[in-house]
Amino acid sequence: MSIRQRLVAVPGERMHLWLMLVLTFTTGINDAVGYLGLDKVFTGNMTGNVVVLGMAVVGGSGLPILGPALALIGFMAGAAIAGRLLRHGSRSWHGLTTAVFAAVAVLMLVLGGVLLLVGDDPSHPAGVTVTTTAAFAMGLQAAAARLIAVKDVTTVVVTSTITGLAADLGSGRSAGAARRASAVVAIIAGAATGAALLKWHLGAGLILAGVVIALATWAGDLHDRGRARELRA
Repeated sequence: MSIRQRLVAVPGERMHLWLMLVLTFTTGINDAVGYLGLDKVFTGNMTGNVVVLGMAVVGGSGLPILGPALALIGFMAGAAIAGRLLRHGSRSWHGLTTAVFAAVAVLMLVLGGVLLLVGDDPSHPAGVTVTTTAAFAMGLQAAAARLIAVKDVTTVVVTSTITGLAADLGSGRSAGAARRASAVVAIIAGAATGAALLKWHLGAGLILAGVVIALATWAGDLHDRGRARELRA
């Protein structure tokens, strides 16, 4: 059985869950690079940027204002563009979904390559440009993931996922607990991977994220086109 046949044989809901967990892993990488390596800016977790901004405006904390503010704007722009592009899709994953995720992968690879060229200590303008662009890419990803709509796996934030997991465990219900726990583990693993790669080079994490997103996009596209072909047959 070929790779295409194996992918098509996977039920749609299961495939989408796996892919969104993979993308959640890459968000952890990106946030680790942005926060630890690029002036305390979250590129995926906008809640973190809002909190940083709230503390920074008081003054005396040493926290940045420009980077988180531009990341927030970039994220919203990316989400708005993806929402516009994907508004007429007839399936949760279709050709434009593939294009959006592919654009995210390309942006990550380009940003990682830029950091490899400029070195581990980029200038402040260069760092802000990287975090803003990465946040734009994460906005694209989050909006596309919202369309795919895997419950509790938004790929960019896990607060609501943790709430649901704890509430279900407290009430004795286990439905969805494995999915929620997997999302939490994925973003933790991604953050740990990103932090570890920072010891080698600032751009390494973004390059890895780009490669992983590209592979997930390829798998999702193969699965979508195969399932669509089956429906037409």
